[in-house]
Amino acid sequence: MSISKFSSTFARVCAATAALLAPAVAFAQEAAPAAAAAAAPALTMDKGDNTWMLVSSALVLLMTIPGLALFYGGLVRAKNMLSVLMQVFMITAVVALLWVTYGYSLAFTDGGSLNSFIGGFSKAFLAGVNTSSLVETFSKGVAIPEYTFIVFQMTFACITPGLIVGAFAERIKFSAVMLFVVLWVTFIYFPMAHMVWFWGGPSSYTSPAGLIFSYGAIDFAGGTVVHINAGIAGLVGAIMLGKRTGYKKEIMAPHSMTLTMVGASLLWVGWFGFNAGSNLEANGYASLAFINTFVATAAAAVSWCIVESLARGKASMLGGASGAVAGLVAITPAAGFAGPMGSIVLGLIVSPVCYFFVDVVKNKFNYDDSLDVFGVHCIGGIIGALGTGILVNPALGGAGIVDYSTADFAATYAGTATQVLNQAKGVLTTLLWSGIGSAILYKIVDVVVGLRVSVEAEREGLDLSTHGEAAYHSS
Repeated sequence: MSISKFSSTFARVCAATAALLAPAVAFAQEAAPAAAAAAAPALTMDKGDNTWMLVSSALVLLMTIPGLALFYGGLVRAKNMLSVLMQVFMITAVVALLWVTYGYSLAFTDGGSLNSFIGGFSKAFLAGVNTSSLVETFSKGVAIPEYTFIVFQMTFACITPGLIVGAFAERIKFSAVMLFVVLWVTFIYFPMAHMVWFWGGPSSYTSPAGLIFSYGAIDFAGGTVVHINAGIAGLVGAIMLGKRTGYKKEIMAPHSMTLTMVGASLLWVGWFGFNAGSNLEANGYASLAFINTFVATAAAAVSWCIVESLARGKASMLGGASGAVAGLVAITPAAGFAGPMGSIVLGLIVSPVCYFFVDVVKNKFNYDDSLDVFGVHCIGGIIGALGTGILVNPALGGAGIVDYSTADFAATYAGTATQVLNQAKGVLTTLLWSGIGSAILYKIVDVVVGLRVSVEAEREGLDLSTHGEAAYHSS
C-alpha cells in the first residue's frame, strides 16, 4: 500500500477521531451491559494492592523526572543540557493536566461507535470520580481506588512523549515541542492506550474492547503503547527536522556519562513500578514482573557490552547503559507473561539487534536520531512485543494467557504462530497509527510555530538561546 493511501486512510480515521475519545476505565465495570453488571460480584479493595499501586506510581514518575531527564541530559552537549531537562520536566507537567482534563476519559471509557479506536468524554474533568470509585483489576471482584488507577496511568502518559524528545534533541524549538506533545498525546497516545488496554474487565470480559486488545495481542506494561509508539514518532521527527548542524563533521560526544549512568540507574529502579505495577495487584504476577524486569535488564546490559567488545575492542559505560535500557524496553510487554529464564533470553537477544540498528542502520540511512530513540525504544519494543507471543507459552516457563470464560480463569495459549501473528498485528497497527499520525502533526506544528531553531541559536546552544540560562557556570 502506498504512503498516500496510508495517509488518506489515517486522515479519515483522524476525522472520525476528531469526535474524540473516551473508554470506561480499562477495567471498570461501567463498560459492561446492564445485565452483566447486575451479575458481577461486589468489588472489594485491598489496602496492600492500593499501597503497592501508589508506590508504583511514584516510581514511574521517578523514571521520568529525574531519571529520563538526566539520562538524556548527560547524552547531549553541555550547551543543551538544560534544554533537555526543561523539555522533559514541562512535558510531564503539561501531560498530567491534559490527562485529568480529558485524556483519562479518552483512554479508559467506552467510545461507542468509535470504541475500537478511542473512548469518550463521559469522565472528562474526572466527572463522577470520587474517593468511593473503584476500578476492577485482573481478578474478578478485586479492585483499587479509581484515583489510584488514574494517577498510575497518568505517569505512563507523561513519560511516553518525554521519550520522543531524545530523537530530535539539540535542534528543536521549545514551543514546537510543547505544541507537538499536546497534539500527539491527544491524537496518538490516548487512542493507542485505548486500543491496547481498554476492555470490560474480568467481570465483563465480553464487552467491546479496543482494537489491538481485540486482536488478542497482549502487552503487559506498554511495549506498543509506550516504546514502539514513541520510537517511531521519534524517527519521523528526526527525519522531518533534519540533521543537527555539524552532524558527522563536529564532535557531538555526550557531555556527562556520569549523569547518564545516574539517569539509567533511576530508570531501572523506577521501571519496577512501571512493569510490576502494571499488574494492578500485589500478588505473584507482580513478583514475576519484578524479577523479569531485573534479570532481562541485567542480561541485556551484559550482551550489549559483549557485542561492543567484539565490534570495537572495548566495552563502554554508554554501551552498558544503552543495553540496560534496551532490556527494560524489551521486557516491558512480556513482564507478567514470560518466565525468568525466558526473560534472560529476551535480554540477551535484544541488545545485539538494537546495537545493529544504532551502529549500522542509522549510519547506512544517515538519519540523525540524536539519542537513538528509534534504535532502542522502537526496535527494542518490537523485539519485546513479538517475543512476548513466544515466551508466554507455559511450555517455555511462561505464565500463559488467562481465559476469563473459564470458571477458574485457567491459563491458555493459542500456539506460537497464532499468538505471534496477533502480536505482529498490534505492532503494525502501532507503527502505522503513530508513524503516519506523527508526520501529520509535525507538519502542523511546523506551519504554526516552526520546528527548528535558527542555525545561530543551535550553535550557541539551546540553554542560552531558548531559555536564557546555562546548566553550568565556570565560576
